[in-house]
Amino acid sequence: MIQQVTRGIKISVETHFEGMFYKNYRLHFAFGYQITIENQSNDWVQLKSRFWKIKDALNDTETVSGEGVIGKKPVLKPGERHTYQSGCLLTGPFGAMSGHYNMINFTSTRNFKVKIPSFKLSAPYALN
Repeated sequence: MIQQVTRGIKISVETHFEGMFYKNYRLHFAFGYQITIENQSNDWVQLKSRFWKIKDALNDTETVSGEGVIGKKPVLKPGERHTYQSGCLLTGPFGAMSGHYNMINFTSTRNFKVKIPSFKLSAPYALN
């Protein structure tokens, strides 16, 4: 498990390989990940949006951004956590993801970024 704390918000990431399949005559590698966002600060916060950089084995980079996570903009009181699952497709057996969440602190009314630690995606058979 990969973890990082930014401004009292702890991000934990677990990944897993889901399999391979062909789409449009091209082999794809499916990966899943589970992220837990834990509010270790003394303030109420809300996740507003996300930004991802997804790199594949050939160093091709895709960026993804949007509101919330899986259709939600969770509000976290001190000590609360929010867990969600998502996934991505790569054209190779290796890759990595990193990014950040844009959040708001309700006490200070300030927006801030929470870093999502870089994590690797790898098909188990490809590890040596």
